[in-house]
Amino acid sequence: MVRPSQGEALGAWMISGAVTLAVLVTYGRLDTAELYNVSNEGLAGGLGRAVVLLNFPIALVAIALTLIAVAALPRRAWVFAGPAIVFSAVVAVAVDQNDLDARWVNAVPALGVALALALTVAAARRAGSSFARRRAGDSVRLVASAVVLVLSLPWIAAEFGIHFPGDVFLGEELYAEDDGHAFAAVHLGHHHGGDGALLVLTAFLLSRVRMPSGLLRVVSTSYLGIMLAYGAVNFAQDLWHEQVVKRGWTDVDIPSALVPGARPIWLVIVVLAVFATMLLLRKDDSDAALPARA
Repeated sequence: MVRPSQGEALGAWMISGAVTLAVLVTYGRLDTAELYNVSNEGLAGGLGRAVVLLNFPIALVAIALTLIAVAALPRRAWVFAGPAIVFSAVVAVAVDQNDLDARWVNAVPALGVALALALTVAAARRAGSSFARRRAGDSVRLVASAVVLVLSLPWIAAEFGIHFPGDVFLGEELYAEDDGHAFAAVHLGHHHGGDGALLVLTAFLLSRVRMPSGLLRVVSTSYLGIMLAYGAVNFAQDLWHEQVVKRGWTDVDIPSALVPGARPIWLVIVVLAVFATMLLLRKDDSDAALPARA
């Protein structure tokens, strides 16, 4: 029985862990006036915001990681994988973007993330931690990831509690909001554009995993397609608002896509998700999926 190695999954956990650590430190040391929609300061503020980050977007990533882990584990692993997915999915009702202080309900998706991590560790012990050999589309993944990272530089700097230097990107320049108050164009701390970037980069990375053929491969790949589309739209929306609209180049903004709803922007996400899934599922003779488990 061939099982998918967990190198990409462990890499995804490292990315999420690094972002979580940066958020914990930054929100623990900065004044709330410099941050976004939080009210707690010090260690409590840092820990609380880190827990909320474990909900969104990391719980969304944890669902994909759970599906990849169970492909390398015995079927009885679903006893833990099922709750991991269900608990992680509670993020849909656990996070209020207008109040990013931690609440007790945030413990549920965080538990799902913990279960997903445990499953990845178990899968790595069983199937190994190497990365997949060269895959079709790796060049595209690499170039697209580099573009996302470069465009995310202002958010990466803000994650560490500083404004990105230079004049290429807006950062500490003041921008008047609708209520008349002026704030830095790119506030310090975490941004939902950074969430979008994390989802896109993680989807690229996890799409390299050679999943066994069958239903699990279709489900996991479809989920990665959704992650990629949702992440890309939120990445583009925040980037456009902060780097184009706030420069005064246009008053036309991309609608918010954080919360699902019957809106045109979500039709765009659905179309992109279908397109991304079709691309990821495309087979070729040199890069076929592994045979299904016995």
